[in-house]
Amino acid sequence: MRISIKNIVICCIVVVLLFSSCRKIEQLPVIPRIEFTSFSVFDTTDILGNHSKGGCLKFYFEDGDGNIGLKEPSSEESDTTNLFITLYEKIGDEFVMVTDPMNPLKPANYRIPYMENTGQNKIMTGTISLRFIYLYYNTDDSATIRYSFKIKDRDNQYSNLETTCEIPLSVNGNYTKNGSETDTDQ
Repeated sequence: MRISIKNIVICCIVVVLLFSSCRKIEQLPVIPRIEFTSFSVFDTTDILGNHSKGGCLKFYFEDGDGNIGLKEPSSEESDTTNLFITLYEKIGDEFVMVTDPMNPLKPANYRIPYMENTGQNKIMTGTISLRFIYLYYNTDDSATIRYSFKIKDRDNQYSNLETTCEIPLSVNGNYTKNGSETDTDQ
């Protein structure tokens, strides 16, 4: 029997296709994990035309069973929050948790919308961006803040607690995990 180069090439292609299509399914822990990426501070205008400060929190998330996010709440549902944020304000050299619910810099808790992966691999990863508008922020104020935050999946499993870097609200810029600042044009 004669083996031709054509048959060898075809066999090689078939072998390569078989091995490349049989990739192992990636696995991650089912407990969500988050990682702070950046916080941007910028000047903005609210819907009434008032000048105000804005902020944008960005963080990476991953979840091994892909059950992040909640559906639109119905009238009988009470669990509508799955992103929990705590504000800290710098007083002297120390950050102090803000407990006053009327503090204009204190954000509410949030609901990450329902997400679902189809197919065999349910792993979910991505970046979430959350915008804040500080309606009552005094632009002469030199407040320095930071946030800690965590998420909860549909199985009521909480992620790790992440913390932003120091954020001086009076200085527009992009503040990253290592605390560096760069100008932004938002």
